[in-house]
Order: sequence, then C-alpha cells, then structure tokens
Amino acid sequence: MISLQIKNIKQFMNQFLAGDAFDSFLLEQASISTYNTFTIDGRENRAFYTSEEWADGETRPYEFTQWKKIRSVCFDLIKGKRTPAAFQFVLHLIPEYTASLLEKGDTAVTPDQVKAFVLNIKYDGAALTLITGTAFHTFLMDKTPDALWDNAVRQFLTKRQLDYDET
Repeated sequence: MISLQIKNIKQFMNQFLAGDAFDSFLLEQASISTYNTFTIDGRENRAFYTSEEWADGETRPYEFTQWKKIRSVCFDLIKGKRTPAAFQFVLHLIPEYTASLLEKGDTAVTPDQVKAFVLNIKYDGAALTLITGTAFHTFLMDKTPDALWDNAVRQFLTKRQLDYDET
C-alpha cells in the first residue's frame, strides 16, 4: 500500500471526470460533499434488472458499476464554480487486468486468489490523495501482488503526466 499526493488537482480531475483515463476501473463507492453529501453504492442493483438481464454477463458483467458508465453522474455532482468540500471514491481495477498484472512479477499468487486491486481517491478540501490496496479472498504471505499494484499505479500516473509526491 502506498499513498500518493497529487500535485495538480485540476489536471487530475479533468482526466478522472472528463476523460477516459480511468475507464479500466469499477466504482465500489463514492461520497461527494458539495451543498449536500451524495453517497453512491457502486454495487449493481438486482431489483433494477429482469432475471434474464441479471444472468446475462454482457448486460451486467461485474458486481460493481463500470466507472465509464457512472463518471458523468459524478461529474455533474462535482462541477460548478465552487470546489467540493470533500469527496472519496473507491475504485477496483477491472478483473480482466488482474492476470496480466500478476504475470509481471515472480509470484505464485493466481488471479482467483485476488479479490481486487483497489484505488482510493480522497479529497479533503485541500489535498488529493490516492491510496492503493489489494484485497484477497484469503490471507496470503506473498506481498508481491501489493508491490506490483503499487508500481502499476505509479506507471499509470506517470504515463498520463499526473505528477505526485509519495507520502
């Protein structure tokens, strides 16, 4: 787990909310504090879908909503003349990328052992911080997946010219 403080918040938010840079993520949850505090549970809502749609992997391929599908809703809640008081997003890397990430390291951990590669994005009114995390289905001694995820996030930010300080 690492903590990264974003240097240029406006540039980051532009890529996060207006671009497709984060479309390889799923939204677990969001909390946005402006004139109200809006909370979004990113879990797909079974009651919304027919039984056929719920079972269809193409209609609803993940437990959580794809960021690209909900990004505009979050953007609408944040945009305006005033900066939000605070916000927090919990994102998961789309599961299809887990295997390729693990292949980059010397680890015996398999994709089915990894529950999620997590990215927490938190703004407290002054600073924007990203915190990485890895969730497993069971306890593992091997910390290689954590290091691989940390490095992947650093590379992701660097590739998009999003400067940060490691805190």
